[in-house]
Amino acid sequence: MTDPAHPGRMLFLNIPVADLERSKAFFAKLGFGFNPKFTDETAACMLVGEQAFVMLLSREKFAEFAKLPMADPTTHTLALYCFSVSSRDEVDAVSAAALAAGGSEADGAEDYGFMYSRSFFDLDGHGWQVTWMDPAAAEQGPAEFAASTQDAENPS
Repeated sequence: MTDPAHPGRMLFLNIPVADLERSKAFFAKLGFGFNPKFTDETAACMLVGEQAFVMLLSREKFAEFAKLPMADPTTHTLALYCFSVSSRDEVDAVSAAALAAGGSEADGAEDYGFMYSRSFFDLDGHGWQVTWMDPAAAEQGPAEFAASTQDAENPS
């Protein structure tokens, strides 16, 4: 993997939600925690990775930052949010938790051998994908990984 262009850079992704407490409860059921230093009655800082956070913002708070009209995520795709987990089984467990917590399935499981994912819509209609990738594929890149496994299956 190449060195990051900006080591230590943090990512904050801001998304609007209709009911902050309901959204926090939903994502807590999926195993996410929140940083109380950046959480109040209008926003919640959801921990995704060491330097990656999703800010769940009330629609009113989101509107303070946005310069354009807010789109409805149930009728328009704003973005697709994807996060990784450590195993195929965890993909299924997180997806099942999302459905049990009130989310809806976006589509069926996708299995590419080296990568496995499932997608769901959260309570506000935002599309999420939970994915696992074979660590060797993540390190080598999917094309090189596929070539190396094909070479191993078909030795000269």
